[in-house]
Amino acid sequence: MSLRLVKRLSRDWFLLGMVCAVGLALLFPDFGKAGGAMHADVVTHVGIFAVFFLHGVGMPLAQLKAGALQWRLHVLVQSFTFLVFPALWFAFNLVAGAWVPADVSLGFLFLCAVPSTISSSVAMTGAARGNVAGAIFDASLSSLLGIFFTPLLVGLLAHTTGQSLPLGEAILKLSLLLLLPLVLGQLARPFVGAAFARYRKYTNGVDRVFILVLVYASFCDSFSSGLFSRHGGATLAMVIGGAALLLATVLTLSTLAARRWRFSTEDEIAAVFCGSKKTLASGVPMARLLFGAHPALGLIVLPLMFYHQLQLVVCSVLAERYASRPSGS
Repeated sequence: MSLRLVKRLSRDWFLLGMVCAVGLALLFPDFGKAGGAMHADVVTHVGIFAVFFLHGVGMPLAQLKAGALQWRLHVLVQSFTFLVFPALWFAFNLVAGAWVPADVSLGFLFLCAVPSTISSSVAMTGAARGNVAGAIFDASLSSLLGIFFTPLLVGLLAHTTGQSLPLGEAILKLSLLLLLPLVLGQLARPFVGAAFARYRKYTNGVDRVFILVLVYASFCDSFSSGLFSRHGGATLAMVIGGAALLLATVLTLSTLAARRWRFSTEDEIAAVFCGSKKTLASGVPMARLLFGAHPALGLIVLPLMFYHQLQLVVCSVLAERYASRPSGS
């Protein structure tokens, strides 16, 4: 791991914030649990609406149009996000599902069903000298499709873990609290878009603070129910190992697929980074909406939290390797 990457991680206040959010949930679970003094349901709904409104304001329509015609790239990325990931989970569940706790399995299913991330996919594609316009389009399209495909996939496959999801209610919730603010953000973009771009550093900070509040509330429910006292270090190791194995598999498959389709190096970079990533920024709000005050919510979002950190580390290394290639190759 390069010295530059170590320094980058040491400045990642969001990673430290997630650790602190979990620690606070362990120390003060009653404050943030459902029905607690924090009024988590109200706070999280307001936070989710605000996060997706900011996403809508920050979604660059002109750059989306620039990348819209590259259909082979879009097919590959969306297929990996919503078909290959769930297929990998299904295959794993058939082989090892009997030895994996149901809540952990549901967490990995949720991880495999959430859309790709926007900010880090685009940033790393740019750093690697890849197809930035295509990455912007695919990451943004993935977020929109996830509003419908994520609850659909979880609803269809959750029964294999012994759990179920009210599909119609879930899609309605996601549409009201995710799609509506995205649309309102796009409508507001002509009026506030310039100011948003000027203060992006601060608006991104607001986004992340809301995510940390959602992480805290999710773990409060789990700690107050005694969930983690019933799962030892073996479960934690299982989650970390499973997230690492999943990331390695998808990175390998997406690279092979891009080369099999004879993508240019720039398109390969966009395909690998957008097709292998999963969003924590959208995933945690989705989990709160889909699973509500589920006592195992903290365990359900744990695979996504570990996967998120692993993808940042590994894809940062990959971006540096891609960027070091000779110009024109």
